[in-house]
Amino acid sequence: MFLFDPEGKVLAAQSQPVRSGLRHADLPCYERRMIDVAQLDRIRAGRGFLSIAETLALADTGNVVFDPFSLLVSRGVRIGSRNVFYPGVTLVCETGGTIVIGSDNQFGEGGFTARAEGGSSIEIGDGGRYTLGCSATAPAQLGSGSQILGAIAVQDCLLGAGGTFRDADPDARGAVLKGVGRARGLRLARGQVIQGDGLFNIADMKPQSFYHPPKK
Repeated sequence: MFLFDPEGKVLAAQSQPVRSGLRHADLPCYERRMIDVAQLDRIRAGRGFLSIAETLALADTGNVVFDPFSLLVSRGVRIGSRNVFYPGVTLVCETGGTIVIGSDNQFGEGGFTARAEGGSSIEIGDGGRYTLGCSATAPAQLGSGSQILGAIAVQDCLLGAGGTFRDADPDARGAVLKGVGRARGLRLARGQVIQGDGLFNIADMKPQSFYHPPKK
């Protein structure tokens, strides 16, 4: 847990629970050591990531950042508005890679990693969901409304654009990958889904209405 001093400054995380009624002055000095944000920023800068303050500034365009300490965003990543970033999200651009993100997406819960390098790119549209520890490695095109649900390592995939998961017609929604495993070289159109456990195979593709039949 994090501790705060009377002026609201962040103190070091404590490994043991704090007893009810324990005062700040009662804590051993090593438990009252303030986190050095400047040092964290230097470490981030050395790897090309935004500073803590710059990460928080994503909220200026309507994005939701629950935990700026666990959100790592490379400089040059282009991010739209009203995206929701849960803890444990990493967006990495190296050696000329690019990541472009639209608006109204959800990244996490459960973590998400995107990595683009060597001049390759990841394009993410609007209104998608990427949760539960999934990852995307460039090249990848995740169309609007697409979803990756589960610990799936995605590379060189195209998920067709469509409506969001709230769309009443499942077969009009963006393409979906769900389950656990690896997905490489797949091309899914709007309304298609693969549920996998291991290596994802295009032969397992089904219409989303297979899993979400119309209500009678």
